[in-house]
Amino acid sequence: MVVVWINDRLRRIPIWAVYLCGGLYAPYLFWQGATGGLGVEPIRELERALGLFALKLLVAGLAISPARRLAGVNLLRFRRAVGLLAFGYVCVHLLVWLVLDVQSLPLIWADIVKRPYVTIGMAAFVLLIPLAATSNDRSLRRLGPVRWRRLHRLVYPAVLLAGLHYATLVKGLPIQPIAWLAAISFLLMLRLRPFGRPSRV
Repeated sequence: MVVVWINDRLRRIPIWAVYLCGGLYAPYLFWQGATGGLGVEPIRELERALGLFALKLLVAGLAISPARRLAGVNLLRFRRAVGLLAFGYVCVHLLVWLVLDVQSLPLIWADIVKRPYVTIGMAAFVLLIPLAATSNDRSLRRLGPVRWRRLHRLVYPAVLLAGLHYATLVKGLPIQPIAWLAAISFLLMLRLRPFGRPSRV
């Protein structure tokens, strides 16, 4: 059976390999920027690429439970790694904006207050902080499974806000941000049981 074969191969992949492969993209992007591979506006392109990769990881993490429930493909053991990688890329994306792009505390605050896409992006980042901080076995034991699961449902609005951040950042009505928002909405709908009762997975 194909699903059994896939799951057998997935069990052989070590978690460290996920961190390694996912983490290599950031230094590659910085190397591209330093060597002229990101075009005439390398900082903006670096911001965009880091943010988009973070969004992809967030959506991938959101898709893990539905993939198991609907297709039988078990990626649950990789969910923590995917989530922490996503948060790491969000942090690097934010640091590039703060340190290399804006470079001014008053301008940073002005952007957060006046630019909707920045406000939305910062809201998503704030929601992700407690999730990253409690993505460990010690926090799970301390909070208990029920409270831990409730806390980690913050990922739903966080991913939705991340998609809105991307959509409002791009001018006009480009297909790619709309497609990502549609994918996020679809995955969130899969989390709901009939009559609006949320799924536990």
